[in-house]
Amino acid sequence: MSMLWNNIKESLTSTFQNFGLAWWVEIATQDPRCTYYFGPFLNATEAQTASQGYVEDLEMEGAQGIVVNVKKCKPEHLTIAEDLGELIDRKVQPAFSGQIS
Repeated sequence: MSMLWNNIKESLTSTFQNFGLAWWVEIATQDPRCTYYFGPFLNATEAQTASQGYVEDLEMEGAQGIVVNVKKCKPEHLTIAEDLGELIDRKVQPAFSGQIS
């Protein structure tokens, strides 16, 4: 049953993403000056829960001045490295697949 639910959830999330209605975790860091987007998520609660792991990963990498914002959006770029003037695209995969890259 959970496999069926995961397939339904993935389909719904993809549809929401196509219309800009999916939830994303936006994380801005002051050092380095970057903005990261993680998602998409079906609802704000899932995004908020997942954000804790992303923050922990960034803290372990030494990022400082971390600000988290959960919002509906459709980001064009998943990583914006402001210090380097770079836009870095990671492959967008549903967060519940367990493979965010």
